[in-house]
Amino acid sequence: MINKINGLLGISAKAGKIVSGTDSVLGEISKKNLKLVIVAEDTSDKTIKNIKYYANKQNIEMIIFGTIDSNSKAIGKQNKAVIGLKDKNLAEAILKVFHGGEVNGKD
Repeated sequence: MINKINGLLGISAKAGKIVSGTDSVLGEISKKNLKLVIVAEDTSDKTIKNIKYYANKQNIEMIIFGTIDSNSKAIGKQNKAVIGLKDKNLAEAILKVFHGGEVNGKD
């Protein structure tokens, strides 16, 4: 599961369909431009609560997944605790894997 999600994050980054960093993600949440927000497990409680509040307010799904290091490597950046996905299909694919399904149609 971890490798599949990291692979999908990498594809999303290469396609230019993500924003990363707390301030950038909060800005995109307020504009309702995101379909999914991923917060690393080792992010501070204050940041998690803040992102969760604004994501819920705009009805954007948020998941807690991976570490800051692993998620950052997946998108080719450093020290990114929060990642926002702009693409609906990529967000749905990540959510499907996260919730235990397969992306390649083999449910």
